[in-house]
Amino acid sequence: MHRCERESSGSQRQRLDIADIIRVHVEALQKLYPLTAEQTAALRDIERCRTAALGGHLDKCKTCGWSQPSYNSCRNRSCPKCQALRQAVWIESRVARTLATHHFHAVFTLPAELRPLAQLHPAFVYKQLFDCASATLMELGRDPKRLGAELGITIVLHTWARNLSLHPHVHCIVTGGGLTADGCEWKHARPDFLFPVAVMRKLFRGKLLDAVAKANAAGKLNRSDGNPWLGPTELRRMIRKLRRLKWVVYCKRPFGGPTQVIGYLGQYTHRVAISNSRLVSIDHHAVTLRTRDGGTCTLEPVEFLRRFVTHVLPPRFVKIRHYGLMATGNAKKRWQQAAELLGPAQPCPDEPDDDTSTSSSQDDDWQSVLHELTGIDVRRCPQCGEMTVEREPLPDTRAPPLAEAA
Repeated sequence: MHRCERESSGSQRQRLDIADIIRVHVEALQKLYPLTAEQTAALRDIERCRTAALGGHLDKCKTCGWSQPSYNSCRNRSCPKCQALRQAVWIESRVARTLATHHFHAVFTLPAELRPLAQLHPAFVYKQLFDCASATLMELGRDPKRLGAELGITIVLHTWARNLSLHPHVHCIVTGGGLTADGCEWKHARPDFLFPVAVMRKLFRGKLLDAVAKANAAGKLNRSDGNPWLGPTELRRMIRKLRRLKWVVYCKRPFGGPTQVIGYLGQYTHRVAISNSRLVSIDHHAVTLRTRDGGTCTLEPVEFLRRFVTHVLPPRFVKIRHYGLMATGNAKKRWQQAAELLGPAQPCPDEPDDDTSTSSSQDDDWQSVLHELTGIDVRRCPQCGEMTVEREPLPDTRAPPLAEAA
């Protein structure tokens, strides 16, 4: 079943959870499709997230007797419940690394003809999206006929379309100018124009197709049966076809100043394939989700889960990366030079920004982070207002793990 239509504006929404779909249909999914260890772990973590299985704590007020249990989060980066606070922390940490200049938002998309390769070798294809997009921007930025300077770039990977189909693309936030090679001058780009999109598209297309051709010739793209992904003749035919296509690349300027840029990028950094809020209805035979402009898409539950797990990233794959002036290697010198030219220098933390860990059941340190970011003090009773809430640990009572992938 796969049906897309318009959702009625007056429909009543109830609280729905992807974890409920996993609990009922994960065994059927595992029988039909081989899952990787990372996909199995993601489903297990999401199914247990914020339940008694992971333990937690009981908040009790000594004054009025109010009490409420809170259960630990799974912290899996594919979990739709665990991203909001991590996103807020990321935004807070990145504000200090924003240069005082305008920025552009560029998007580079993998063509549909290469999506089967992304399913077969996701780590290779996703890395090439990062490498080729960043190389395109850096090469154009350093071109003396265009800007003649080094840009600052942050890139975030997304792999999905709104209907959960595979649609790999990267979002890039690019400084509206760059630092000259000698570090003595900041060269501003036009406020409404970075580079010609046609040139960006052609350069990106050539770099990515060249990387695919070289990897295929070296036998790095073999299928699971050991045979090449495409034979030499088939590959040449596909590359000729792809060179004639108009690849999806665009560039626009985000609204707001430097600080708003990070909030803008924060919309993309910690998104997962689908949030619980996009679920419209769930039953044993169908899952309906919202797409764009009031539309909906209906899938069989197993097909829904199959699409969902295709967006679980390979192990230790970093989905937020920095290049040029934003790269860690430039944090202590080049970035500081640019910051001094553009405005007062700010501290530039060089700790990693992307949490590639898959799970953790300890939220202790996040309580202080929550207080700092939101002003919520967990010691204050929401019922009587007194600062007399005490916290008691709840044991980890997790159920046996889901069956391992076949």
